[in-house]
Amino acid sequence: MAAIGMILAVLLFLLGLAGTALPILPGAPLVWLGMLVYGLFTGFAKLTAGFYVWQAVAVALTLVIDYAATAYGARRYGGSSAAIYGSLAGLVIGPLILGPIGFVIGPFAGALMGELATGKRLQGAFRAAFGTLVGMIGGTLLKVAVELVMIVWFFVVVLSA
Repeated sequence: MAAIGMILAVLLFLLGLAGTALPILPGAPLVWLGMLVYGLFTGFAKLTAGFYVWQAVAVALTLVIDYAATAYGARRYGGSSAAIYGSLAGLVIGPLILGPIGFVIGPFAGALMGELATGKRLQGAFRAAFGTLVGMIGGTLLKVAVELVMIVWFFVVVLSA
């Protein structure tokens, strides 16, 4: 049963990592779910409640990173809240219209349109949209790092004697 649990956990880890770049999948929550599935298959032999709580804290951290990095990038490059909300709308709408490339173009275009809607000139709006995109990409890299730490921690605990 442990082998089946491990296979399912690893599949959920991979889906979670993919979900960090593809917003249609919940990245870190899928990683956490993989650990829970493994625990269910093994009767929680090595994974304690404290382990799951700290992993949940890491999941929450990825959610904070997601918003904070985008907001920081927008603010750093002169953007307003309109750039942030526009980029979030573009993140949802872009892939629906443009397919996979929409994950990049959508947030950029959404931030640009958000800034233009506030009356900002094109050059300033473009700069804010670029900053929003930089923040989003930086946030994605940070989230992947947190998820990799989660996964490594899982294997260290599970594979320890």
